[in-house]
Amino acid sequence: MPQQAEIETKSSDAVAEPYLAPTEPIYALVQAALDTIRPYLQADGGDAQLIGIRADNSVDLRLVGACGSCPMSTMTLRAGVEQAIKRAVPQVTRVEATA
Repeated sequence: MPQQAEIETKSSDAVAEPYLAPTEPIYALVQAALDTIRPYLQADGGDAQLIGIRADNSVDLRLVGACGSCPMSTMTLRAGVEQAIKRAVPQVTRVEATA
């Protein structure tokens, strides 16, 4: 039984990878890419907010408005938002939506 408690403690102590400083040049590039697709999201009553960029160049976004509750939001994220960001900023490895 002590082994189980030890395992649970280790997994709960995991620290999330921190975001890069917002002054890093990649932030401006990702924001510019978001600005190119934002009108399409807003036309359907939604939007995307940049939460942060991790050291592995993965981008965390928050889908808001209609996009936050839309059943097609996963497809919008992958086929629209992620592709637009990766096309404009090739060093981005992935785009994830957070709650």
